[in-house]
Amino acid sequence: MQFRYDFTRLLVTNFRECFLFYRDVMGFTPTFGTENDTYADFSTGTVNIALFDKREMAATVGAEKLPERVESKDSVCLIFGVASVDETSEYLRLKGVRMVVEPTDHPDWGIRTAHFRDPDGNLIEINQPIEQV
Repeated sequence: MQFRYDFTRLLVTNFRECFLFYRDVMGFTPTFGTENDTYADFSTGTVNIALFDKREMAATVGAEKLPERVESKDSVCLIFGVASVDETSEYLRLKGVRMVVEPTDHPDWGIRTAHFRDPDGNLIEINQPIEQV
């Protein structure tokens, strides 16, 4: 048996806001669904992203009575490679995105990163390779 990783599905409470964020801010092309639906797919290049209304998914797996959110550390981070972390961070700021962590070099990792969140609070990292000294 072989598994193929097709896409990441984010279960969101703010579907419309997240749809608009991934389409208008991140610039991904929707391949299924609109901001008025409860499910959408976006083409991102290699692995696609899907959004699905969290309440519908909870009903599907019998978790409707569980708390909506619990304060915890992040368990998922979407990672996107970019040509320039600094230029992309500036573009995101102009789109109204608040950076969680400003552009930072991580020589031990070999990358420069910045972090922000989508409208539903999902953590996102952008990164670029840095020269090793």
